[in-house]
Amino acid sequence: MRIVMTSLAVLALVACGRPADTANDANAADANMSMDANATADANMAMPAEIQLNETSWQFTDDGKATTESIDATGNYISWAGNEHVDHGTVVSKDGKACFTSAMDKEGEVCWTTSPTPIEVGQSFETTSDKGEKLTVTRVAYVVAPAAVTP
Repeated sequence: MRIVMTSLAVLALVACGRPADTANDANAADANMSMDANATADANMAMPAEIQLNETSWQFTDDGKATTESIDATGNYISWAGNEHVDHGTVVSKDGKACFTSAMDKEGEVCWTTSPTPIEVGQSFETTSDKGEKLTVTRVAYVVAPAAVTP
């Protein structure tokens, strides 16, 4: 950002010191377009990429239970361990994190870090909640929750 501001200041000083010239106007326009492109690129780099969680399933161990969690096409999730319904609610991708809101408690939104690279089926990574909890999750092939555990 400092480079953009410095460049703009230099261009302003140069413009004040010379009479109007169409060639200089074209060069200034080209320089402005270049700076706009750089500013856009900088802004894009600063924004974390939003991950696609819809129609994915994950396995992890929580409270000693091997748990599976699936997120449907509309962002609703359901978690189960065997035939036991563990949790359900909604999930959104926000600021490069996966943010879950359970329909079963009043805890509110809980966000977890995501992998900086796409996770393929069979790959694992460690995620950390905003509260500092750590969990190793493994992506598995997408499965729909069994009827026995759906809310």
